[in-house]
Amino acid sequence: MTSLGLRASLLALGIVGLLFGCWPEGNATAADASALRWSKVSATGDLQAQVRATAAKVLPAVVSIASTVMVHDQAFSDEGLPFGMFKDVPPRRQYGQGSGVIVSSDGYIITNNHVVADAVDVEVILADRRQFKGRVVATDPKTDVAVVKIHASGLPTAAWGDSSALAVGDFVLAIGNPLGLSRTVTFGIVSAVGRADVGVADVEDFIQTDAPINPGNSGGALVNTNGELVGINTAIASPTGGSVGVGFAIPSNMARTAMQSLIKTGRVVRGFLGASTQDVTPLLAKIFHLPDVKGSIITDLQAKGSAERAGLKRGDVVVRFDGRDIMDSGHLRNLMAAAAIGSKHRVELLRDARLMQAELTVQEAPRERQRKAQATETAPTAHPLSGVIVDEITPALARQMDLPANSGLVVTDIEDGSLAEVSGLQPGDLLLELNRQPIPNFSTFQRLAEPLRSTDLALLLINRQGSLLYIPIQSE
Repeated sequence: MTSLGLRASLLALGIVGLLFGCWPEGNATAADASALRWSKVSATGDLQAQVRATAAKVLPAVVSIASTVMVHDQAFSDEGLPFGMFKDVPPRRQYGQGSGVIVSSDGYIITNNHVVADAVDVEVILADRRQFKGRVVATDPKTDVAVVKIHASGLPTAAWGDSSALAVGDFVLAIGNPLGLSRTVTFGIVSAVGRADVGVADVEDFIQTDAPINPGNSGGALVNTNGELVGINTAIASPTGGSVGVGFAIPSNMARTAMQSLIKTGRVVRGFLGASTQDVTPLLAKIFHLPDVKGSIITDLQAKGSAERAGLKRGDVVVRFDGRDIMDSGHLRNLMAAAAIGSKHRVELLRDARLMQAELTVQEAPRERQRKAQATETAPTAHPLSGVIVDEITPALARQMDLPANSGLVVTDIEDGSLAEVSGLQPGDLLLELNRQPIPNFSTFQRLAEPLRSTDLALLLINRQGSLLYIPIQSE
């Protein structure tokens, strides 16, 4: 054989090795190579069978969610100047679609907050095409998790998996209803874990996958090849709006913890460092004499917060938490958020290039003053203020809505057709009194509103663009 022929033979053999995952070594015979080749083919067949079985197992537990939101558009004068967010502009209905996963046979469904946030109507369509009215139990914008409940029993469910066991390269399936195409299954791998600072949610620890995810997949299942739920699909990175192989899912461990807290308390209880932090950059690593570019720098401390009580100081660099290396500030924040309130943890930090240790006791994160609904668990007509959404007026909200600062509560939204809307209450109204009692804050409003029954009168004193009005709200 000529040298050219020998090189051609080796090249051909190399291609076979790439195709079948084998390369004859030493004294391996042709029969050995053939046996190894067919064992690989058999393994491929086994994977296909496993993927088919996984899809068949999980598909019945994945639902389609159709939501309706009332949208208030900006009004403009003839000169093109804005009147204001709510003046004389009737709300319009906006429809959205996403996915969800049944995780209990009695009808609890986990999905994304952005799928059902502010929805006035939720329709859940099962894989067998049955339709149910959904009730939003609670939502958590920080993790983009929401819980929806339907009145049903004996439903198929997806089994929870352990997302912490995922590794880059693991096979996963994404199951949902992209672009309105129900019961869609895509296949890929875990591209990365622990993705933070993506800009989707406040608390991020995403699984990245190349399993194609498109609009409508939000809230759907990311499962391993055992059919276990390891993530809730939530977002994609795409210049086109369609899948380009970069999708993100909330890890199942985070989603499950958030869901359990939402069902139990209506909110997610999180641990809180009580400090502002900053990521380590190459320049900061040099300035702080750090061995590598990782860790979380303490930039400010909250009085009597967890960090201050542990003895941490501005300029400290937290490098380990219970023996786990801290990669960046998002990593530290996620570990704190997941820690049980009152639990103690060993923190290792660098102070002036010296390694130190501290014991940190986790405190509960303060409750943000987010938009709050005067919600009840009963039917919409069971409370005179059902469907009214109010918020305490922060400086930012005052600037946005052109309101006086520190002026109490403002109505930010009202359910279309609710008793309060029919009675004349409008978004943008400032609430001053409820049944002749001052309501300076949300907690007072809640205390006065909660005891009201469906037949009770809710007499509101409001400030509408400088004019004081009484608005009585009572069912006939």
